[in-house]
Formats: sequence, structure tokens, C-alpha cells
Amino acid sequence: MTVAERFAGPLAAAWPGNRTDLLARALVPPDGSLPVPPARERAVWAHPHAPTLRQLRTRAEGDLATPWPLPLAHQYARYFRDGERDTYEQVVFARQRRLTRAAVLAAVTLDPTWLDEVVDGVTLLCEQSSWCWPAHDDTRAVHGAVLPTVTDPYVDLGAGEVAAQLAWLDHLLGEPLDAHAPGLRSRIRHEVDRRVLTPFAQRRDWHWLGLDGDVHNWSPWIHGNVLVAVLRLVDDPPRRAALVDLVVEGLDRYVASLPADGAIDEGYGYWWNGACRAHEALDLLAHATGGAFDGVPADALRHTVAFPHRMHLGGDWYLNHADGSARPSGGQPWHALHRAARRVGDRDALAYAAAHRHPDAPVADEEHGLGRLLLALTDPAWISATPGPAPLPRDVWLPSVQVLLARVAAGSPDGLTLAVKGGHNGEHHNHNDVGSIVVALNGVPVVVDAGRPTYTAQTFGPGRYDIWTMRSDWHNVPHIRGTEQAPGHTFAARHVTATTDGADAELRLDVAGAYPRANVRHWWRSSRLERHSGRVVLVDTWELDTWELDPWAPDRDRAAPPTHLHLLVAGQVRLGDGRAEVTALDGAGRLGLSWQPASAPCAASIRQITDPLLLDVWGDQLTRLAIDVTAFGPAGELVVIMQELPPHEAFLGGPP
Repeated sequence: MTVAERFAGPLAAAWPGNRTDLLARALVPPDGSLPVPPARERAVWAHPHAPTLRQLRTRAEGDLATPWPLPLAHQYARYFRDGERDTYEQVVFARQRRLTRAAVLAAVTLDPTWLDEVVDGVTLLCEQSSWCWPAHDDTRAVHGAVLPTVTDPYVDLGAGEVAAQLAWLDHLLGEPLDAHAPGLRSRIRHEVDRRVLTPFAQRRDWHWLGLDGDVHNWSPWIHGNVLVAVLRLVDDPPRRAALVDLVVEGLDRYVASLPADGAIDEGYGYWWNGACRAHEALDLLAHATGGAFDGVPADALRHTVAFPHRMHLGGDWYLNHADGSARPSGGQPWHALHRAARRVGDRDALAYAAAHRHPDAPVADEEHGLGRLLLALTDPAWISATPGPAPLPRDVWLPSVQVLLARVAAGSPDGLTLAVKGGHNGEHHNHNDVGSIVVALNGVPVVVDAGRPTYTAQTFGPGRYDIWTMRSDWHNVPHIRGTEQAPGHTFAARHVTATTDGADAELRLDVAGAYPRANVRHWWRSSRLERHSGRVVLVDTWELDTWELDPWAPDRDRAAPPTHLHLLVAGQVRLGDGRAEVTALDGAGRLGLSWQPASAPCAASIRQITDPLLLDVWGDQLTRLAIDVTAFGPAGELVVIMQELPPHEAFLGGPP
């Protein structure tokens, strides 16, 4: 491929010319290419951040009394047999977290006990048949196998993570390992090269390259990890420059795909391993080139640093769409956001990241990888960051994904927060949810998006929309004449109009196009937050073609199928005529819902939750309210009013 044929996006425009030649001249040597001091710099590592080290040491010392996690072949094969992938993945994640803990303890102490622990962990990874996660491996499709084909490694998220972990470890502990276990670093280089770097360069049909125009979070995640491995582990200057050039081209495709408003269609949870990874990779590239390849050469990438705080509802709750969680488990790598916000000069994003920095708490943990932990431990600006309030902007409108979020007043989660989503049903990690709403009370979702359960083979297979959390029937949208929304880009909102002003915030759209029915003329939906009253008002107005009766059908089948408005709620539910009351989770208060015409009957159905990911967010159940508007005929209107209830106010005619 010639330079003229290469992809030319924002990075190519910022760094024109023969990029490989430019990189060959600009790249610093491998031992200085990663922006973390190695263990030989004792002024840094003899006394690192005490609360962080204390927690790592406690867990690492516990590791010494237990065997190393052992991923088994039958666990790998289960994905291809019955779709179960989580058991194998959790074992390999535990193995990598243990190695990360040991690496930090070895850098701090240089104690042979911890160096032996590192040697054991590295060797186990090097002997692991595959670094790929089974759900991503093409071993079955290409080789007919259910176990890794070691002669044809697949480069995926898992392989990139291990390659980068070993590169960071080599950088951190190179000299101590040379003295303690000669030959180990050569093994690292051999395994990373054969499993990741050579396949990355030679096989250019990886779906995550985005050559078909579909670029998603895999691209910066894998390219960023490959960049770490190349910079540290490749000694040949021409090859090193050529590989970095391929990485830059891959990052360029991702950056070019970002919308101008910085939104991520995969949602908040995927920002950390998508746009955030792109920021980290470009920061690393700036360091490794001595500033020659510096800057954030796209406004869209700059704007992405605001996306996390724009999706914040309050506390540890977030607006989730696609496969995101409303309450993500575990901490996030806040230092990475803090660093990105500093680079682009976003003061709100900087304040939002700093709001999660508590002086007596660890600066990071091993959950998000060795590299991120090392960067946090050696970032004085993050360590000394002063916590403050989260920004909580009053209004957020992201036209690229047609998401509106509005609260009563900026800076406070008090009262009701409304979020509405238009868009289409062909998004990354898509759920069929065009027109769905989320309503939070004092920062806690009450009218909710369930999120996604534990991943299995079904999640990304042909049965994806048999999973209840992905279906429109379990989102807050109409169910029209027995029909759910359909997946695909063509099933989309129409005539979308967003309004934000001092009095109200509203999203108005026609959701008819999301349904595979030709007889839905329109289904207008207006979702409005009234700031003066603090209420949310949802107005559905529809016009359907007259139902044509089949004279030959049995009587029971001659009537039009039922039409309902669904609302999925979290908390304790009480129903009355034309109204419902929900006692929210986390003691957030009570939400009252009333609708007109009040004659529309409402039925509540309980969804028992057993999946551990959903249990951690919602507890053991969610409730779906189904307001039946079938009797209103082919044209009608339903108005639902939601409001916070005072603590002692009776709403259903009895005590609260």
C-alpha cells in the first residue's frame, strides 16, 4: 500500500508527509518510550502512594498462599459448545490481576519473593495456549476447533491486553529480571511478537480495523495496547516505525469516526475502553516521539472528554444505553480522564475526574491493567488532585445519537432528571430502544433501562434480540398492535426536535419508523421536563390505519392486536386507577405516575432477576407497567405525568 492509498483522517492531516520516515526519526529508544519511571529509579518506587500500596500489598500477600488461577481447556471450549464464556474469562482476568499486583510489589521492594511471583506469572501467561478470549477466536470458523489453534493466533482485546501488560512489566522490571531470571525478557519478546505483533502486521483483515467503515471501541483499545508493545519490545528501528505507523493509521480511522459532539453510541460504560483509549494512545505517542507527534488533532476527540460527566445522573448512577450499566461495578480509571481533560483543557471534565479523587483512597487499582495503574501511581497531578462537586450540566443534547438529558438545575441531582433517546436500532451494542426514556429521582433511576446481562454466545449472535434486555418490549416505548421494534439502521426515529431553554427541556420525535409495520402512520412522542413544576410529561399521540378484519379468521383473531405503552421501573410499585407509585431504590424517595385518560387500564408484571450483573444494579426484580390503549382505537393520545411525591403525601388514596 502506498502513502497515497493510506487512510487520511485528522491524524494524517495533523502529521502530513511520509509518516513512517517521520516516526523513524522521532521515536525515542525503547527504554525511554513509556512515560513511567522504571524500578531502578528508587526515588519514585521506594515510597509510592501509601494507601494504594497498602491495598495492593494486602491482596498480593493473600495471593502467595493460593495457587495461581488456572484457565482450563474445557472452559475455553464451553463457548463453542453451550455459549458460556464468563468462567474462562474470569480466570484469566484473575491471573492478570495477580501478576499486576506482584509487579508493583516487586518494583517497590525488589524482594526475590515478589520477583519470583512475577517470573511465575509471566511464564504462565507465556505458556497459556491463547491470549484471545474464546468469544472472539476464529478457531472454530477457520479450523473447526473448539480449542485455540496455537499456530494461528487471533488478535483481539484479550491478546492486546496481555501484550501490553508484558510490555509495561518489561519496562518496569527489566534490570531486576535480567539479574533474577535471565532469559525471561527474551521469552516475553518472542511470545508478544508471534501472538500479536506479527499477526497484526501481516493479517490486515481484522474486523476491528474498520476498513468497512464500521469503527468501534475495539480499534483504539487494541491499537493502544499494540502501541505499548511495539514501543517497548521492538528493537529494530525500521520495523518499529512501520508498526507504529500502522497503529497511527488505525487510530486515525477511529478518530475520524467520532461525531462532532463527542458522543459514544455504545454509551458511558464503553467510553473508558474506546475514546479514553484513543486519548491514552495519543498521549503515549506524544511521549514516545519527544513531542513531535503531540496534540489532539480533532475537535470531536476533544469533546469526548465531556461525555462521561454529561451522562452522570448522580452518585454512582449513569444514563445507560446500548450494553451499558446504569450503575457500573468497580471504580473507573479516573486518572486517565483527568489526564485527558488536562491535555484538552476541559475544566468541567477535569473537575468531574477530580471529584473521584479522595486523598486517603488508592489512586487506582489493578482492575484496569498494569499500565493504567503505573500511570496513576506516577502522576503527581492526579495524586494531589482536590475533590470537588461533579458538574452535572443542566442540559445535554447530543444530536449524533439523539440523546437528550435534562435536570431541573445545573450542579444538583435533586428532583427529576429526564433522559430521552431517539437514534436508530443499528448502533454498536444496540438495543431496540428508539424513543425510550429514563427518569431519575434525586439522581437514582426509577423509570429505567435494564442494561445488559452477562455476555454469552447469544449476546452477539443471531439470538441477540431474544434476550429480554435487548428487546423494545422491555424498554420504555410503545408496543404497537402486538409488534416490537426491529433491529437495524433503517428502524429509526423521524422528525426529531430537541428544545432546551430556561422553562422546559423536550425531545419530540416520531417513533413509527422503528416498527416493522406499514400501518403505523405516525406515533409522535413528546418527552418534556417542566422546570417550574419539576414534572416530567410524556405525551404519546398516534394514528394507525384502520384494522382490516379477516372475515375468515376465528372470532378471537379478528380484533386488532393490543397496543400498550410500557414503562420499566425499579423499586416498590403500587397501582391504582389511572396512577402508580414507585418507591425508588437507595432511599431516593417516591415517584408518582398518573395518566390521562385515566380509564386506560394498567397491568404490572414482575421480572425476576437472576443474572449477577443485573442483580448488582437493580436487586432481584424490575417491574413493567403496561398501560393498555387498545380501546382508544387507531387514533388517540395518552399523557403520562411523573412527579416527585412529598414524603407523607397520599397518592393512591391511602397512606404512602
